[in-house]
Amino acid sequence: MTTNNNNKLTTSWGAPVGDNQNSMTAGSRGPSLLQDVHLLEKLAHFNRERVPERVVHAKGAGAHGYFEVTNDLSQYTKASFLSGVGKRTPMFIRFSTVAGESGSSDTVRDPRGFAVKFYTEEGNYDLVGNNTPVFFIRDAIKFPDFIHTQKRHPQTHLKNPNAVWDFWSLSPESLHQVTILMSDRGIPATLRHMHGFGSHTFKWVNAEGAAVWVKYHFKTEQGVKNLDIKLAAQLAADNPDYHTEDLFNAIDKGDFPAWRLHVQIMPVEDADTYRFDPFDVTKVWSQKDYPLIEVGRMMLDRNPENYFAEVEQATFSPGSFVPGIEASPDKMLQGRLFAYGDAHRYRVGANHNHLPINRPIAEVNNNQRDGAMNATNNGGGSVYYEPNSSGGATESPQHKPAAFEVSGQADSVPYDHDDHYTQPGDLYRLLSEEERARLVRNIVGAMTPVQSDEIKLRQIGHFYKADPEFGRRIAEGLGLSVAE
Repeated sequence: MTTNNNNKLTTSWGAPVGDNQNSMTAGSRGPSLLQDVHLLEKLAHFNRERVPERVVHAKGAGAHGYFEVTNDLSQYTKASFLSGVGKRTPMFIRFSTVAGESGSSDTVRDPRGFAVKFYTEEGNYDLVGNNTPVFFIRDAIKFPDFIHTQKRHPQTHLKNPNAVWDFWSLSPESLHQVTILMSDRGIPATLRHMHGFGSHTFKWVNAEGAAVWVKYHFKTEQGVKNLDIKLAAQLAADNPDYHTEDLFNAIDKGDFPAWRLHVQIMPVEDADTYRFDPFDVTKVWSQKDYPLIEVGRMMLDRNPENYFAEVEQATFSPGSFVPGIEASPDKMLQGRLFAYGDAHRYRVGANHNHLPINRPIAEVNNNQRDGAMNATNNGGGSVYYEPNSSGGATESPQHKPAAFEVSGQADSVPYDHDDHYTQPGDLYRLLSEEERARLVRNIVGAMTPVQSDEIKLRQIGHFYKADPEFGRRIAEGLGLSVAE
């Protein structure tokens, strides 16, 4: 079959290709000639088609959309994209699993990444969260160790439940997230049927410089739905890309998913007296104490044109702030402010923000020059330093982050609050009997392969401290006894 296609195949430097079916050889049997530069370029580029996959959140899906303000909260933040009911901001989201490789199944029991990039007129704002309001650890210094337990054994190259539960049992702060993970919410039915959370505490600052602490909650309009473990296992075998496919097909047919963004707002002074440390990401704020306030609505209405260019090369950093939104003293957040940007500089390159998917719609005026894959005019002949007296970019004192008070000695210390049991116990007691039974069954199934009874008993002790019934049922399921 022939086509009337006038588009000429070219090399990367734009020269037309005369033969793309046969390499240039010395005679019909070869050998191949080094001067076949088209062959060399194709093979060399093919070897480099994969950038290093993300160490975490390697498997993901994404979509474009917009965020529209439904409730003006400018009394709390001067962030321009949140000012004025009806204001719309284009955005891109990437959903992901955490522990698995890029070819792993979508329907495994794992937290889901929920990373949103808002293209605002004041620069990009990245809200890089999960589908859970808490996390396993609360200090970034433990993150590499934690993720090592979720990855493969260095000798067997197999998943290692002994490492998983050994780490969790020795890190009681993980109990809240473990309980959520092992509940029905551990396997969402689709990416459209789960909530999203900023997880960390952030700071909002208004035009007068007054600050509040804030937590983000994205509530799905599709309703929360989860997968039965048997169906999830079957889908993992039959269609490991089930969630990716579902999101793409829903948007493709015009069934655009949407979420309502709410926030909890805490007065700055409450942080010193609240019964849990409000910066501890293993804890939640009670919605009775700090009710949800609607901010706006996010809708996804456009699929990527190219997965690699948009989903794989999208880079998100919790440190991509805009005026009016700042960091809190959350120790996990503080570590992520460095780690995420550094990961992108390694994985995609120092100029990753030049790529179309990451490029701000706001004008960029900085003095960063050169570096691999610089896709701009590199600043031309403009001033490349600051301060300067030659009309170059200058600082804007009005956009300095708000000052906050610090105290204490410089030391390696934990948070002052160490109650790791009240909130997971409260969560367990909120569940119906059917939900509790499934939670216990999931935990027993996950802990059964652990070879060490010492690890099992140590973890059971944490469940028991959260709720005695919780601990007893797991012990019974594992055929172990615990002292009352």
